Amino acid sequence: MTEALQVRGGSTYVNTTSSVLLATGPGDLIGIFVASASATPTIKLWDQTSAAAPVLIDTLTPVGGSWYSMPFSFTNGLYITISGTLDCTVSFNRSA
Repeated sequence: MTEALQVRGGSTYVNTTSSVLLATGPGDLIGIFVASASATPTIKLWDQTSAAAPVLIDTLTPVGGSWYSMPFSFTNGLYITISGTLDCTVSFNRSA
C-alpha cells in the first residue's frame, strides 16, 4: 500500500506576485507553493531584509501548480526576489 505524502505548512504564509520582504528576524522556511507561472519565472530567497547577501536559496525556475519543500532556517529575515510572471505562497515559521 502506498501512503500519500502529507505536506504541513508553517504557521505564517504570504502570497505574492513580486519581490517583497516576508519576515524580519529569525525563522524557519517551510516551502513555496507556486500557483501559476509564466514560461521562465525565477525565485531567489535571501537571509536578509533586502536582496543582499547572504543568499538562502539561489535562483530556482519553478513550475506552476507545484509545491517546493525548502526546510531551511533564516537568521536576519526572509526576502524573496521574483522575476517574470509568478503567483506563489511562501510558508514559514517565525522563531520566538
